[in-house]
Amino acid sequence: MELEQPIVAPLTQDYSTYTPEHFKVWEILFDRQMALLKDRAAEVFMQGIELIHFNANQIPKFDEFNIRLETMTGWQAVVVPGLIDNKPFFELLKNRRFPASTWLRNMDQLDYLEEPDMFHDVFAHLPLLTNKTYCAYLYGLSKIALSYIDNPVAVELISRIYWYTVEFGLIRDNGLLRIYGSGILSSQGESIYCLKSGIPSKRVDYNVEKILDTPYIKDKFQSTYFVIESCMELFESLPDIEDGIARRIAHPELFVQG
Repeated sequence: MELEQPIVAPLTQDYSTYTPEHFKVWEILFDRQMALLKDRAAEVFMQGIELIHFNANQIPKFDEFNIRLETMTGWQAVVVPGLIDNKPFFELLKNRRFPASTWLRNMDQLDYLEEPDMFHDVFAHLPLLTNKTYCAYLYGLSKIALSYIDNPVAVELISRIYWYTVEFGLIRDNGLLRIYGSGILSSQGESIYCLKSGIPSKRVDYNVEKILDTPYIKDKFQSTYFVIESCMELFESLPDIEDGIARRIAHPELFVQG
Protein backbone atom coordinates (compact mmCIF):
# COMPACT_ATOMS: atom_id res chain seq x y z
CA MET A 1 0.00 0.00 0.00
CA GLU A 2 1.34 3.42 -0.93
CA LEU A 3 2.31 5.58 2.03
CA GLU A 4 1.89 9.30 2.40
CA GLN A 5 4.96 11.51 2.67
CA PRO A 6 6.83 11.34 5.99
CA ILE A 7 5.54 13.80 8.57
CA VAL A 8 8.65 14.16 10.71
CA ALA A 9 12.02 15.09 9.20
CA PRO A 10 13.98 11.83 8.99
CA LEU A 11 16.51 11.23 11.74
CA THR A 12 18.85 8.28 11.99
CA GLN A 13 20.28 6.14 14.75
CA ASP A 14 23.95 6.97 15.31
CA TYR A 15 25.15 3.67 16.70
CA SER A 16 28.64 5.06 17.34
CA THR A 17 27.33 7.23 20.19
CA TYR A 18 26.52 4.24 22.40
CA THR A 19 29.14 3.77 25.11
CA PRO A 20 30.08 0.57 26.96
CA GLU A 21 27.83 1.84 29.75
CA HIS A 22 24.88 2.00 27.35
CA PHE A 23 25.47 -1.59 26.24
CA LYS A 24 25.64 -2.65 29.89
CA VAL A 25 22.43 -0.75 30.67
CA TRP A 26 20.63 -2.47 27.79
CA GLU A 27 21.93 -5.87 28.91
CA ILE A 28 20.83 -5.35 32.52
CA LEU A 29 17.39 -4.01 31.60
CA PHE A 30 16.76 -6.68 28.98
CA ASP A 31 17.82 -9.60 31.18
CA ARG A 32 15.96 -8.24 34.19
CA GLN A 33 12.71 -7.65 32.35
CA MET A 34 12.78 -10.89 30.38
CA ALA A 35 13.30 -12.89 33.58
CA LEU A 36 10.41 -11.02 35.14
CA LEU A 37 8.11 -11.16 32.12
CA LYS A 38 8.47 -14.83 31.21
CA ASP A 39 5.46 -15.62 33.42
CA ARG A 40 3.80 -12.20 33.18
CA ALA A 41 3.92 -10.91 29.59
CA ALA A 42 1.35 -11.61 26.91
CA GLU A 43 2.11 -14.35 24.42
CA VAL A 44 1.94 -11.79 21.60
CA PHE A 45 4.78 -9.85 23.22
CA MET A 46 6.98 -12.87 23.92
CA GLN A 47 6.49 -14.10 20.37
CA GLY A 48 7.31 -10.62 19.10
CA ILE A 49 10.62 -10.54 21.00
CA GLU A 50 11.62 -13.70 19.16
CA LEU A 51 10.37 -12.55 15.76
CA ILE A 52 12.13 -9.19 15.94
CA HIS A 53 15.35 -10.83 17.25
CA PHE A 54 15.92 -8.65 20.31
CA ASN A 55 18.52 -9.93 22.77
CA ALA A 56 20.63 -8.78 25.73
CA ASN A 57 23.92 -8.67 23.86
CA GLN A 58 23.16 -5.93 21.36
CA ILE A 59 21.35 -2.61 21.42
CA PRO A 60 18.84 -3.04 18.58
CA LYS A 61 19.67 -1.48 15.23
CA PHE A 62 16.81 0.30 13.50
CA ASP A 63 17.98 -0.62 10.00
CA GLU A 64 17.96 -4.31 10.95
CA PHE A 65 14.72 -4.71 12.90
CA ASN A 66 12.81 -2.46 10.48
CA ILE A 67 13.45 -4.96 7.69
CA ARG A 68 11.80 -7.65 9.81
CA LEU A 69 8.85 -5.45 10.78
CA GLU A 70 8.29 -4.31 7.21
CA THR A 71 8.20 -7.92 6.05
CA MET A 72 5.81 -9.07 8.79
CA THR A 73 3.29 -6.24 9.08
CA GLY A 74 4.36 -3.33 6.85
CA TRP A 75 5.27 -1.21 9.88
CA GLN A 76 8.60 0.38 10.77
CA ALA A 77 10.03 2.49 13.57
CA VAL A 78 11.25 5.99 12.83
CA VAL A 79 13.70 7.94 14.94
CA VAL A 80 12.36 10.95 16.83
CA PRO A 81 14.28 13.13 19.29
CA GLY A 82 11.88 12.42 22.16
CA LEU A 83 8.24 13.10 22.88
CA ILE A 84 6.47 14.69 19.92
CA ASP A 85 3.17 16.53 19.55
CA ASN A 86 -0.11 14.70 19.08
CA LYS A 87 -0.61 15.53 15.42
CA PRO A 88 2.76 14.31 14.09
CA PHE A 89 2.55 11.31 16.43
CA PHE A 90 -0.75 10.11 15.01
CA GLU A 91 0.22 11.04 11.46
CA LEU A 92 3.19 8.72 11.81
CA LEU A 93 0.95 5.91 13.07
CA LYS A 94 -1.42 6.49 10.15
CA ASN A 95 1.60 6.00 7.87
CA ARG A 96 2.44 2.77 9.74
CA ARG A 97 5.48 4.33 11.32
CA PHE A 98 6.07 4.14 15.07
CA PRO A 99 8.06 7.02 16.63
CA ALA A 100 10.93 5.86 18.82
CA SER A 101 13.85 7.47 20.63
CA THR A 102 17.42 6.24 20.21
CA TRP A 103 18.84 7.69 23.46
CA LEU A 104 19.34 5.29 26.34
CA ARG A 105 19.33 5.92 30.08
CA ASN A 106 22.47 5.76 32.26
CA MET A 107 23.25 3.30 35.04
CA ASP A 108 21.96 5.68 37.70
CA GLN A 109 18.59 5.85 35.90
CA LEU A 110 17.90 2.13 35.69
CA ASP A 111 14.67 2.20 37.67
CA TYR A 112 13.01 5.49 36.77
CA LEU A 113 12.86 8.04 33.96
CA GLU A 114 10.49 10.96 33.52
CA GLU A 115 10.63 10.72 29.72
CA PRO A 116 10.55 7.41 27.81
CA ASP A 117 13.90 6.30 26.37
CA MET A 118 14.84 3.69 23.82
CA PHE A 119 14.28 0.79 26.20
CA HIS A 120 10.65 1.79 26.58
CA ASP A 121 10.08 2.77 22.96
CA VAL A 122 11.91 -0.15 21.35
CA PHE A 123 11.93 -3.07 23.80
CA ALA A 124 8.39 -2.53 25.08
CA HIS A 125 6.52 -1.25 22.01
CA LEU A 126 8.05 -2.76 18.89
CA PRO A 127 7.54 -6.51 19.57
CA LEU A 128 3.78 -5.87 19.47
CA LEU A 129 4.20 -4.44 15.96
CA THR A 130 4.87 -7.97 14.70
CA ASN A 131 1.14 -8.68 15.19
CA LYS A 132 -1.11 -7.63 12.31
CA THR A 133 -4.28 -7.25 14.38
CA TYR A 134 -2.57 -5.04 16.94
CA CYS A 135 -1.13 -2.93 14.12
CA ALA A 136 -4.59 -2.59 12.58
CA TYR A 137 -5.85 -1.29 15.92
CA LEU A 138 -3.09 1.35 16.09
CA TYR A 139 -3.80 2.39 12.51
CA GLY A 140 -7.54 2.70 13.16
CA LEU A 141 -6.98 4.63 16.37
CA SER A 142 -4.72 7.08 14.55
CA LYS A 143 -7.41 7.77 11.92
CA ILE A 144 -9.94 8.55 14.65
CA ALA A 145 -7.44 10.77 16.46
CA LEU A 146 -6.57 12.76 13.35
CA SER A 147 -10.22 13.39 12.53
CA TYR A 148 -10.55 15.18 15.90
CA ILE A 149 -6.99 16.41 16.37
CA ASP A 150 -7.97 20.08 16.82
CA ASN A 151 -10.53 19.30 19.53
CA PRO A 152 -8.89 19.22 23.00
CA VAL A 153 -11.69 17.13 24.53
CA ALA A 154 -11.34 14.52 21.79
CA VAL A 155 -7.55 14.47 22.18
CA GLU A 156 -7.95 13.85 25.91
CA LEU A 157 -10.38 11.00 25.21
CA ILE A 158 -8.06 9.41 22.65
CA SER A 159 -5.23 9.76 25.15
CA ARG A 160 -7.25 7.80 27.70
CA ILE A 161 -7.87 5.00 25.22
CA TYR A 162 -4.19 4.89 24.21
CA TRP A 163 -3.07 5.01 27.85
CA TYR A 164 -5.27 2.19 29.11
CA THR A 165 -4.64 -0.08 26.12
CA VAL A 166 -1.30 0.51 24.38
CA GLU A 167 0.56 1.66 27.49
CA PHE A 168 -1.13 -0.02 30.48
CA GLY A 169 -3.34 -2.78 29.14
CA LEU A 170 -3.68 -6.34 30.45
CA ILE A 171 -4.86 -9.39 28.51
CA ARG A 172 -6.15 -12.87 29.30
CA ASP A 173 -4.00 -15.55 27.70
CA ASN A 174 -5.61 -18.97 28.06
CA GLY A 175 -7.41 -17.72 31.15
CA LEU A 176 -4.27 -16.24 32.74
CA LEU A 177 -3.82 -12.52 33.34
CA ARG A 178 -0.88 -11.18 31.34
CA ILE A 179 0.68 -7.84 30.38
CA TYR A 180 0.67 -6.30 26.91
CA GLY A 181 0.82 -2.57 27.79
CA SER A 182 4.23 -1.14 26.98
CA GLY A 183 4.30 1.20 29.96
CA ILE A 184 4.13 -1.87 32.19
CA LEU A 185 6.42 -4.06 30.08
CA SER A 186 9.30 -1.60 30.48
CA SER A 187 8.74 -1.09 34.22
CA GLN A 188 10.14 -3.55 36.74
CA GLY A 189 7.95 -2.23 39.54
CA GLU A 190 4.65 -2.08 37.69
CA SER A 191 5.24 -5.46 36.02
CA ILE A 192 5.10 -6.92 39.52
CA TYR A 193 2.45 -4.62 40.98
CA CYS A 194 -0.22 -4.91 38.28
CA LEU A 195 -0.63 -8.69 38.69
CA LYS A 196 -0.31 -8.94 42.46
CA SER A 197 -3.26 -10.20 44.44
CA GLY A 198 -4.61 -7.99 47.18
CA ILE A 199 -3.53 -4.69 45.63
CA PRO A 200 -5.84 -1.68 45.86
CA SER A 201 -6.03 -1.27 42.07
CA LYS A 202 -8.94 -2.64 40.07
CA ARG A 203 -8.64 -5.02 37.12
CA VAL A 204 -11.80 -4.79 35.04
CA ASP A 205 -12.97 -6.08 31.69
CA TYR A 206 -12.17 -3.88 28.70
CA ASN A 207 -14.95 -1.34 28.30
CA VAL A 208 -14.64 1.66 25.97
CA GLU A 209 -17.21 3.73 27.83
CA LYS A 210 -15.47 3.22 31.18
CA ILE A 211 -12.09 4.10 29.71
CA LEU A 212 -13.42 7.28 28.14
CA ASP A 213 -14.69 8.28 31.59
CA THR A 214 -11.44 7.40 33.42
CA PRO A 215 -8.67 10.04 33.60
CA TYR A 216 -5.23 8.49 33.54
CA ILE A 217 -2.43 8.58 36.12
CA LYS A 218 1.12 9.56 35.26
CA ASP A 219 2.99 9.90 38.55
CA LYS A 220 2.25 6.53 40.22
CA PHE A 221 1.08 3.01 39.48
CA GLN A 222 -2.35 2.79 37.90
CA SER A 223 -5.44 2.46 40.06
CA THR A 224 -7.37 0.70 37.26
CA TYR A 225 -6.25 -1.78 34.62
CA PHE A 226 -8.52 -2.78 31.74
CA VAL A 227 -8.30 -6.39 30.58
CA ILE A 228 -8.85 -7.48 26.96
CA GLU A 229 -9.48 -11.01 25.74
CA SER A 230 -7.45 -10.59 22.54
CA CYS A 231 -5.99 -8.00 20.18
CA MET A 232 -9.04 -8.58 18.01
CA GLU A 233 -11.19 -7.15 20.79
CA LEU A 234 -9.20 -3.91 20.53
CA PHE A 235 -9.61 -3.77 16.75
CA GLU A 236 -13.32 -4.51 16.91
CA SER A 237 -13.84 -1.75 19.48
CA LEU A 238 -12.75 1.04 17.09
CA PRO A 239 -16.34 1.93 16.07
CA ASP A 240 -17.30 2.15 19.75
CA ILE A 241 -14.33 4.44 20.41
CA GLU A 242 -15.32 6.75 17.57
CA ASP A 243 -18.96 6.75 18.65
CA GLY A 244 -18.09 7.44 22.28
CA ILE A 245 -15.90 10.40 21.37
CA ALA A 246 -18.50 11.83 19.00
CA ARG A 247 -21.23 11.66 21.67
CA ARG A 248 -19.10 13.42 24.26
CA ILE A 249 -18.24 16.18 21.83
CA ALA A 250 -21.90 16.62 20.87
CA HIS A 251 -22.94 16.51 24.54
CA PRO A 252 -20.16 18.13 26.64
CA GLU A 253 -22.02 17.30 29.85
CA LEU A 254 -21.06 13.66 29.27
CA PHE A 255 -17.34 14.40 29.45
CA VAL A 256 -15.77 13.39 32.78
CA GLN A 257 -13.05 15.88 33.67
CA GLY A 258 -9.65 14.74 34.86
